[in-house]
Amino acid sequence: MKRTGIAYNPGIAGTSGMICATAMNRQQWLGFEGAPATTVFSVSAPVSLFKRKHGVGLVIESDNIGFNKDLNLSAVYSYLIDMNFGKLGIGVNLGMMNKALEPTWYVPEGDDFTPPDQDPLIPTSKENFIAFDAGLGLYLLADKYYAALSVTHLNQPKIKFTREGGDDVTTYVSRHYYLTAGYNVQLANPSFELLPSVFAYSDGKAIQFNLTSLVRYNKKAWGGVSYRAGDALIGIIGFELYNGLRIGYAYDFPLSDIRKSTSGSHEFLVNYCFDLSLGKSPMRYKSIRFL
Repeated sequence: MKRTGIAYNPGIAGTSGMICATAMNRQQWLGFEGAPATTVFSVSAPVSLFKRKHGVGLVIESDNIGFNKDLNLSAVYSYLIDMNFGKLGIGVNLGMMNKALEPTWYVPEGDDFTPPDQDPLIPTSKENFIAFDAGLGLYLLADKYYAALSVTHLNQPKIKFTREGGDDVTTYVSRHYYLTAGYNVQLANPSFELLPSVFAYSDGKAIQFNLTSLVRYNKKAWGGVSYRAGDALIGIIGFELYNGLRIGYAYDFPLSDIRKSTSGSHEFLVNYCFDLSLGKSPMRYKSIRFL
């Protein structure tokens, strides 16, 4: 699953100096029943309070996979520090996680298989549970580079499902850690830039890396490739319309054996940033996949 930057790093809020709204939809592993489908909407803005700069935002995320139908809502705050070489955002997000389970179990015939209603740890009916969720993030933005470190599900929310005729089933959402960095390289032709970046993610047990290289033309159009180690090769394109609206698309071609059963994954992103006082769009938008 991919997420827009502010969804996993609240330190990003307000660092662009603009009001930004972003919508992202990802359809993963098409061809599989119950394949992951994610939609994220976020909005953020810089604010001034007590002669200090801050960022505020809101993130709404719908994440469906298999029997799980999850909806997350979080408010975002960041404290912004102007530095000689750039801007640092120190952020926190607080919200609610709604975990819904709508199981439809299939049990093969035979004595070797236990029906779900005979296993005290398997929910058999529709379940819904709301839990508090929190995260932290640091985001450093300079003219030629950016770097970020964040953790989501900081409190490891506990999820409890009530099972009819059996014990309650309790689980939790593990912490997720994110590290990313990118650099802008001006090429010999002043209209072109090379934008390499790295993205690392871990749930404390496994680590996943993305290496991305994009070429941007005249700050209005970009394209390139990304490699997710051991998983997929990703093609990325995007462009900015004259009114400042940015549109991006990414296609994941799986490299593992799962490619035999899926046509790949599709991700769409729409972003718009503007200055309320000036009515102008900024020249750049920083994120992992679309700039």
